[in-house]
Amino acid sequence: MTRGQGDGETRGICSRNLRVNRNKVLTIAPDIGESLLINLSCLTAKPTGLATYAMNIFPELQRLNPTLLVPQSIPPYKCYPVPTNLSSDQGTKGHIRRLAWTQLRLPQICHQLRSRLLFSPIPEAPLFSSCRYVVTVHDLIPLRFPVKYSRLTAYFRYYVPRVLEQSEHIICDSESTAKDITNFFHIPYNKITPILLAHDANNFKFLDLPTSNYFLYIGRHDPYKNLQRLILAFAALPNYKDYELWIAGPSDRRYTSIAKALVEEKNLKNVKFLDYVAYNELPVLINRAIALVFPSLWEGFGLPVLEAMACGTPVITSNLSSLPEVAGDAAILINPYNVEEIAEAMQAIVGDAKLRNNLRQAGLARSQQFSWTKTGQATADVLQRYI
Repeated sequence: MTRGQGDGETRGICSRNLRVNRNKVLTIAPDIGESLLINLSCLTAKPTGLATYAMNIFPELQRLNPTLLVPQSIPPYKCYPVPTNLSSDQGTKGHIRRLAWTQLRLPQICHQLRSRLLFSPIPEAPLFSSCRYVVTVHDLIPLRFPVKYSRLTAYFRYYVPRVLEQSEHIICDSESTAKDITNFFHIPYNKITPILLAHDANNFKFLDLPTSNYFLYIGRHDPYKNLQRLILAFAALPNYKDYELWIAGPSDRRYTSIAKALVEEKNLKNVKFLDYVAYNELPVLINRAIALVFPSLWEGFGLPVLEAMACGTPVITSNLSSLPEVAGDAAILINPYNVEEIAEAMQAIVGDAKLRNNLRQAGLARSQQFSWTKTGQATADVLQRYI
């Protein structure tokens, strides 16, 4: 996904409980007990879906008086410094460093701060330690669509199950993901709480801009995102030359070239690859689109669908996984494996002004049912039970 709050660095002193050592590193006085720690070591400079969740969830947990484990302090919250090289911005080395830090250093921090509970917004936590924790699982896509010799597939196959087995409780983004957790790992459903995500209503909203002539896709270029079928569906439109397909999302050396090769093979001059789009630029991009087309084969939630509905942009998305939970009856649901069905939905959008207006109104109404306040309150209720 191509969004993120907090693209710029945040600096400053987090709270009066912090003190500065000789190297001017912010730290919490070791004699202060902290009931809840929130592990934000995964935050990145260019946040995608996981970091967006993390950045939006912790402000809603303030009634639990948490301490944030963060690379850089975020005023006015209580913070504890962690290394700055643990995120996916550092590539595979960043992941490995974070996993090592999680197993070796994080238990020491929990002990030092006398924490009663650690909350991680991703399924990572210290194994075989006395640290009690709750984690969030967003999806199990690497197990549904495994890649041979992939480190990520191995991570979900061997590490994540151990984390979930030892956790006090598991939060996930949807009923679909909850079912996956029980099916793949045989974890009892009563240990899992699905809590739907939300959108930033201050950023993603209807702007009453003139509609341009492009269909929009937002997301990564991994095979399960189904870009190739989307491109084929666009090429199958009877009047496709009158429209454009804009693909917003970070380039990937493994997969972007495959999509671009298909575009060249079909001689599609009107397909644009936009690369990563900054968070504050997304609302205008979404508002001006004819429709968001998001035919993913599987999602743990599907933030682009909700954000597009909040902008009043018609949505075409898949009838699989969590996407019907998000879209409800406010989008056109298609079989993502059927190119003809995707193309028919796109043609229906351009050919029927009444349909576009109905989807716009339904999407705006549907999006109002989601908020980070609701998500955060439900998350805080779960965490409160284990502190």
